Amino acid sequence: MTMRVLRLVPSFAVAALLGAVAGMVDGGGLAAVAAQADPRVEAARPAKRLVIGIDLSKSNPLITDSGFATKVGQRVGEMVAELGFASEVHVRTLGSYDATSNSFSFDAVISGRQRPDAVAADVTRLISGTPMLVERGAWVAQDKTNILAFLDNAAHSFGCADMETHIVLATDGIEDSEYARLARAGATLPAPRGEPFAECASLQILGLGQGQGSPEKTIELRETWTAWAEAAGFDIFLGLNDW
Repeated sequence: MTMRVLRLVPSFAVAALLGAVAGMVDGGGLAAVAAQADPRVEAARPAKRLVIGIDLSKSNPLITDSGFATKVGQRVGEMVAELGFASEVHVRTLGSYDATSNSFSFDAVISGRQRPDAVAADVTRLISGTPMLVERGAWVAQDKTNILAFLDNAAHSFGCADMETHIVLATDGIEDSEYARLARAGATLPAPRGEPFAECASLQILGLGQGQGSPEKTIELRETWTAWAEAAGFDIFLGLNDW
């Protein structure tokens, strides 16, 4: 099993980003509701791992549409708020395939000191504040969309065997890499090598086909990703254009 160092509190860099969006994005409502939860209930929930990928590629409307970013942020925040103690939350950005373009990381372990409501509010702010962070240059919009490479790295970095693991991607689902150019009509994803996610609970894509203005393209992307996720071993795939 890959060894990982899990930060119990956000790093200075992450804290700075959270501070930048704190005054513009409301994570307080979610936190206020979750704060009423009984800690005994949280402790009784099974531990889960939630890996969250934020797509910063230029094709993804999330980086420019603040309304949609807020919607995605709230949905993912609700997932985090329902986690039990000892659960892990990992947030990464994706886009280009190199070591420097996506160096951002946020890692937390749910505990009595780092409650799910607080982590949920932070994750909500990060995702909802994506357009502002890109506009200010804190995050850089990227020319490629390496979703498959991100998933491969996630499989090796976090794995699924030791804990129920869910991967959630805030992306339009349009792979644009050496593997595939899904914006092209009839393009498909290459078959996965084996079943690298055989022990993973679910893969979710939030924003599938957003920005394309084509219900037909959304259906095509959903069929493509459903087939790939099934072949890769995920128990469940959910691809949502809107909700």
